[in-house]
Amino acid sequence: MKKYEYKITGLDCAMCAKRIEDYLSTRKEVFSVNLNFTMQSLQLEADEGYTKEMLFKEIQKIEPGVSIEEVQTEEQEKEEEKTLSFDYLRILIGLVLFLISLVVPHFLKPFFVVASYIVLVLKTAKRAYYNLKSKTLNENSLIIISAVGAFLIGKMSEGFMVLFLYEIGKILEDKAIEKSRKSIADLMDLQVPIATMKKGNSYIEIAPSEVKVGSTILVKKGEKIPLDGILLDTATEIDAKSLTGESAYQTKEKGNLLLSGTINMKDAIHIKTTKKYEDSTASRILNLVENASSQKAKAETFVSKGARIYTPVVLVLAILVGVFLPVFTSSTYQNSIYHALLFLVVACPCSIAISVPLAYFTGIGVLSKNGVLVKGSAYLDKLRMMKKIVFDKTGTLTTGEFHVTKTITEGHLTEDEVLFYVALGEAFSTHPLAKAIIKANQKKLPLKKVSQLKEEAGSGISYVYNDEKIKIGNHKFVKGSKVLDGTVLYLSIDGKYQGAIVLEDTVKKDAKKTISTLKNKKIATLMFTGDKKEVADKIGQELGIDTIEAELLPQEKYTALEKILEEDVITTFVGDGINDSPVLRRSDIGISMGGVGSSAAIEASDVVLMEDAPSKILKAIDTSSFVHHIIVENLVFSLGIKIGTLICSLFNFVTMWQAVFADVGVTILTILNTLRILREKETRKPRK
Repeated sequence: MKKYEYKITGLDCAMCAKRIEDYLSTRKEVFSVNLNFTMQSLQLEADEGYTKEMLFKEIQKIEPGVSIEEVQTEEQEKEEEKTLSFDYLRILIGLVLFLISLVVPHFLKPFFVVASYIVLVLKTAKRAYYNLKSKTLNENSLIIISAVGAFLIGKMSEGFMVLFLYEIGKILEDKAIEKSRKSIADLMDLQVPIATMKKGNSYIEIAPSEVKVGSTILVKKGEKIPLDGILLDTATEIDAKSLTGESAYQTKEKGNLLLSGTINMKDAIHIKTTKKYEDSTASRILNLVENASSQKAKAETFVSKGARIYTPVVLVLAILVGVFLPVFTSSTYQNSIYHALLFLVVACPCSIAISVPLAYFTGIGVLSKNGVLVKGSAYLDKLRMMKKIVFDKTGTLTTGEFHVTKTITEGHLTEDEVLFYVALGEAFSTHPLAKAIIKANQKKLPLKKVSQLKEEAGSGISYVYNDEKIKIGNHKFVKGSKVLDGTVLYLSIDGKYQGAIVLEDTVKKDAKKTISTLKNKKIATLMFTGDKKEVADKIGQELGIDTIEAELLPQEKYTALEKILEEDVITTFVGDGINDSPVLRRSDIGISMGGVGSSAAIEASDVVLMEDAPSKILKAIDTSSFVHHIIVENLVFSLGIKIGTLICSLFNFVTMWQAVFADVGVTILTILNTLRILREKETRKPRK
């Protein structure tokens, strides 16, 4: 099995893309397929011998006018621009020919009208032919029938107008969609074509995909970092706006992790790479965004499926109008045929078929710009419907960075001496608390004098120093210690309790406001943590969380979540994306907090927050609500205009001019309305 990716051009609509996707999924050589109409990308997993030529032949059976390319070159882009220029010229020639028909002698008029029809109809007729050849009816066929029918019943001007405005509408529609494509592509402009790698005492420029893990690369001031790695130099400042959406620079010290796609803003730096190109942050983000259309929302799926039967039904209804209207009314057959043609134009499904998937895709793109990765429209849609949200504590609501708040002494030791003994043992530990204790200690640690070091998982550390037997750990591990509230490490020397270190985790600066806003949105807040009950209660009460579950093992978190899910309400779990993987997968929406550098985070969750900011969840919910609001506006407006126009046509209040507005005009307006999502300063409607 092999993964393939192509750029696909010549698609007229989302329905055409859906037909290709459905057909390819039935081929035995193809294991999975995802065709993104908005991004013009085709991704599939198929047999290794499945060539581009074989794929092209299969696609031609469904959409003969479609072409595929592995990579779009500058020459191909120029060719597309030439095609667009030709379309402008063709429409202009058609208009000139028709205007000439208005002033020439009467016997010449039909020749110029027919010529204008032919010039305008060429592209639409070609699309309609290919569709009919693949046994498919769509709006191209409806427009051809309407225009030719109008010509045959003597409404030549109105038939021309149908073709002219439809062609203008298609160009404006393509430009509007292209604007969305380019805007979103700009948001994800993370890749770097060249990496400067150190080789001996010199540097060479190579493709990032050829750089091996453990290599040293040079990144100059103002350059994007091509691969994830560790900073080898003293310090620098990083512009991470492309990942997090935040404009403030981040200060990075020696040994800190730097992510690909971010920009070095100070002097040239050296980085030791920690991941291959395909596993780097920028590459994984791009892959995630490109595949975001694979998980479709119910509304998007409904539109795609309904479109396949919609056009044939419309055509049958138009025929019924043309045949039976004179039977039940005083209308003539010429008039009834005209009404049938109006019906075909008005009922074209373009506005719905395009605006719904475009709205979801644009919403996902906007969130990507703001540091929130959503794996598909299904999850984007669910965000606005959540009723309960469960948070992990450490690293999610708190920073996970502890600091010493109190040193307690018992016996003859001073506070500094208690801290020294604890730090001496913790210097050999990988526990998160160790870093805080070592940082608080002011004395030099004689590590070579430590012997018989032994760590007991979940309990503590024992070691020998100057012939003294030292034990550091929890209350059960250190005998004779007094039980204290909070996160505490107890110390004993030669079996006698000598003191303790009290540490506290820091609540994230935007956590309290986030919880408060969620509660205002009528979303119940919960916290699951493996920490002590008194510590969890303190944090939970400080933040105002509704329900607190403490001292939970990973499997107990899973069981507790299962009970909530039985209530059949949309429930979200927010965790660090690594040790919370089971619950992230089990929840309706799994959100990884600050997990952009972790492959486990991206794999386990449905939404990834690219920085440690709980408030990003609010941005995701508000964008979800706004996208839904736009979709509802588009559907109500589109269906309202179409239904109203159809009703008015029954009473002879509508001509082809109004009918084309109900199709092409409404389509353009719904697309322009959808593009409001791209406006960063758009005031999101709060979810009630």
